[in-house]
Amino acid sequence: MPLHETILKLNCPIILLRNLNQHEGLCNGTRMVITAMAERVVEAQILTGAHAGRKAFIPRISLDTSMSSGLGFILRRRQLPIRLAFGMSINKAQGQSLDRVGIYLNNPVFAHGQLYVALSRCTDCRNLRILLPPNSKRRTPNIVYREVID
Repeated sequence: MPLHETILKLNCPIILLRNLNQHEGLCNGTRMVITAMAERVVEAQILTGAHAGRKAFIPRISLDTSMSSGLGFILRRRQLPIRLAFGMSINKAQGQSLDRVGIYLNNPVFAHGQLYVALSRCTDCRNLRILLPPNSKRRTPNIVYREVID
């Protein structure tokens, strides 16, 4: 599959990459699930926030480069402002409540409080799973930079 192509299917979880209509709950980071597709639009059900359960249409939008980009011309393309969201970063998950959470800690978290944010997204601790590398001895390092504290 080419890198410029995303294959979408019904019931795929997606996340919005742009603010489309804040009053309708279509904001950057909104999680949705695809319910129908057409050539130029996707219908999706909102999964998070005050508008959860509502359906919305996500159209293709124009994205343009500027003359200052160094290309020497303006490149215009139309694409859906969405990304598949089977997984997401801790930063994207911040502020959301999730029914099931799996945390992959192959590398230690790099920011103070980031592990807390990841753990606290899950609404039921019985649906929380953490995967550590085999050599981690069931621990992940808590990295503290003393020079920042002192």
